[in-house]
Amino acid sequence: MKIAIINGPNLNLLGKREPEIYGSRSFEEYFETLVRKYPELDLSYFQSNGEGELVNYLHEVGFEVDGILINAGAYTHTSVAIGDALAAITSPALEIHISNIYKRETFRHKSFLSSQCLGMIAGLGLLGYDLGIQYFIAKENSNQ
Repeated sequence: MKIAIINGPNLNLLGKREPEIYGSRSFEEYFETLVRKYPELDLSYFQSNGEGELVNYLHEVGFEVDGILINAGAYTHTSVAIGDALAAITSPALEIHISNIYKRETFRHKSFLSSQCLGMIAGLGLLGYDLGIQYFIAKENSNQ
């Protein structure tokens, strides 16, 4: 099974940026933990601070992977283009947020991605990515 993890702007600063909200671990370190935990999966990771690059990557992988975990960062609340890209592809996606977006500023309560995703995991820190992987594994196993 192939699962793509896609992170948006400023998530390249995990481990350095606002550790009280996002923790002190880089995503690259965490991704290596996921790869070791799930050796049977083909996990990929992409991060970009650019909206167009995120859209292009969704187009690139969105017809070939079995699942997408997307944390579009601030673009979640502003990008019709990323929402449209999710609508245009066939791979199912879960929206991931490290922080609880509903405990933050009110502009973060609106998502342009949610209506195109199977569901959302928010506020559970990096564990949200692991739980998203577990969802896709369970879904795959229930289809067999």
